Amino acid sequence: MNKELHDFMKVGIVQFMAYPQAESPESYLHTISSIIEDEFFEAIEIKSPPDKETMKQVQRLFENSDILVGFSAHPVLIRNQGNLNAMKEEERQWAIELVKEAIDEAYQLGAKNLAIMSGKDPGPQYRERAVSHLVKSIQDICKYARSKGNLEILLEPFDHETDFHCLIGPAELAAEVAYEVRKVDPSFGLMVDLSHLPMLGETPKKALTTTKDYLKHAHIGNCLICDLNHPLYGDKHPRFGYPGSEIDVPELTEYLRTLLDIGYLEEGKNRTVGFEIKPAPGELSEVIISEAKRKLQAAWQQV
Repeated sequence: MNKELHDFMKVGIVQFMAYPQAESPESYLHTISSIIEDEFFEAIEIKSPPDKETMKQVQRLFENSDILVGFSAHPVLIRNQGNLNAMKEEERQWAIELVKEAIDEAYQLGAKNLAIMSGKDPGPQYRERAVSHLVKSIQDICKYARSKGNLEILLEPFDHETDFHCLIGPAELAAEVAYEVRKVDPSFGLMVDLSHLPMLGETPKKALTTTKDYLKHAHIGNCLICDLNHPLYGDKHPRFGYPGSEIDVPELTEYLRTLLDIGYLEEGKNRTVGFEIKPAPGELSEVIISEAKRKLQAAWQQV
């Protein structure tokens, strides 16, 4: 592609994955500032700030920048084992409340969207019931979000059998859930991550064409699934081209090409494509971020 990639997409990055060490108020603020100051990035995805004072400072940072903010409820759901498709009603309601608290924070920070994930897949015998519970949970979440403003709720499919063992999951199931949720909230959408596709046994063409009518956000990342005993096995988001991993420039090129083919990427549309990468032990965040930029540029030139 001879045209500038920033004419086709807002490039973003998941701050808490790129800087996993940024847990203190100081490092949380510093890493967000570093991303905002980097002209390559026009979007950022964050998790809950460490405390209320940091929340205020981050809010001011975003108010003074022109960056698109996304908020992730994944960390709070994972940390608290929140399951939006739980069979027990009290567990399902607990997960919904966790997401509602995240929605309140997202609004405080001026976020445009909030990402959620499904709970564990209970297996074939209970899967249909679990999907029904998930749809109901997300509809409740969307109603709550709509009662406060225009925050978009996004469901991200994770692996089904490899690491997180999530209900959603396969592209067909994600599209079914999105279809049902949109009966309540037409703004609801899906977030598809390139790094999850090898774990789901899906190609970019398969996953993206199946979900194209609901696709609102795209992630680009990597995974390693060739060695069960490798410390980075599963959903660890190593840098592109990490030895033994699944995603490098050719796979990234195919993903971008498919995003163009389905109309998600189009000149002037400014749809978001966000890096979800994490430094392996001994690696520096700044180095793998620079490498990711180069890989994206190289892939874009081959589209």
